[in-house]
Amino acid sequence: MSASTSRTRTVEPRGDATILHADLDSFYASVEQRDDPALRRRPVAVGGGVVLAASWEAKLSGVRTAMSESAARRCCGDLIVVPARFAAYAEASRAVFAAFDDTTPLVEGISIDEAFLDVSGMGRIAGSPVEIAADLRRRVRDEVGLPITVGVARTKFLAKVASGVGKPDGLLAVDPDGELDFLHPLPVGRLWGVGAVTEAKLAARGIRTVGEVARLGPDVLCSIVGVGSGRSLHALARNVDARRVEGGVRRRSIGSQQALGRARRSHAELHEVLLRLVDRVTRRMRRSERAGRTVTLRFRYDDHTRATRSSSLARPTSATAPILATSRALLDAAEEMIDERGVTLLGLSVGNLVDVGADAGIQLALPFARSDAEALDGALDAVRDRFGSASITRAATIGHDPDDGVPLLAD
Repeated sequence: MSASTSRTRTVEPRGDATILHADLDSFYASVEQRDDPALRRRPVAVGGGVVLAASWEAKLSGVRTAMSESAARRCCGDLIVVPARFAAYAEASRAVFAAFDDTTPLVEGISIDEAFLDVSGMGRIAGSPVEIAADLRRRVRDEVGLPITVGVARTKFLAKVASGVGKPDGLLAVDPDGELDFLHPLPVGRLWGVGAVTEAKLAARGIRTVGEVARLGPDVLCSIVGVGSGRSLHALARNVDARRVEGGVRRRSIGSQQALGRARRSHAELHEVLLRLVDRVTRRMRRSERAGRTVTLRFRYDDHTRATRSSSLARPTSATAPILATSRALLDAAEEMIDERGVTLLGLSVGNLVDVGADAGIQLALPFARSDAEALDGALDAVRDRFGSASITRAATIGHDPDDGVPLLAD
């Protein structure tokens, strides 16, 4: 467990600041520190080859997610690197989300370790939003043994910013009367959609704070970062965000991603990574009785730019073979760009999901008989469910990088 000290701002927000953003601190690393007392208060990185997560003690030395292990060790000479244990992280995530669900029926999970909660109308039975957030933090700490930071604000955007500013292991509430006073001094990197490339573009114009973005005219901002990004950033810089917390909505996609570091990868190596991602995603789809039509690959290039490529299948499926074939075609289509820029992250998701359980009412496609490939998928799932995900693997991946794929949402 992280040794960071809780930092709580107790000023009660007025008005309708009823949205909570709850974000587990250094999730994977915190689970490792919780489960192994020898790791507590020590700089810990989860991964092997590439850092998947770093404890706060490691972050203080400059260790960051997606950094190569060698670079991380240069930043932190006494860094302890441990292998990822995804089953343990999934179990911890389920326990935390159970606490979320007991707090309010309006919970919108956005990743394996964070969620938005809407606590409007709960004052009489549970207390103020700050009191609810404090109680949630205590419960996660006591019942799950993990540190969590909660931001409280009037909008989803500002609640997420507040949780980021409040880390580690804190609670930060933003008074509706002082929203822009809180937001505008922050660096532009706090705005959704501002990565290294956009931040550099803005910095070249002398724009470094959110307030400076807000003072720009929308046309000027669009000329710098593009029409779509410009309009979005202009709204967020003024805390204009009308989105509601969408509780009870099943995920629209299931995905996984793997950081690759800055070392150049051959196309054969990228196909091996893709193979593991497809296995992971399709197994999760079958476990949750979902099928999907749209396959999307996500790339992060060495120059920090990002790109996606998508293709839709003729009908929804959770079978490994057709999703793998489509994914391979998308990866091959990106070969030239990968050669030019290098790739530091590869992600896969399957969207346009439908339920395929016995009661889902989905019309089956001919032939009704289960194919050999689908039978093989079922047999492999059964082995992994009984003996663990590492009990059986594809021959093509033996002797290569470990499976460091990161699930984008908890099962």
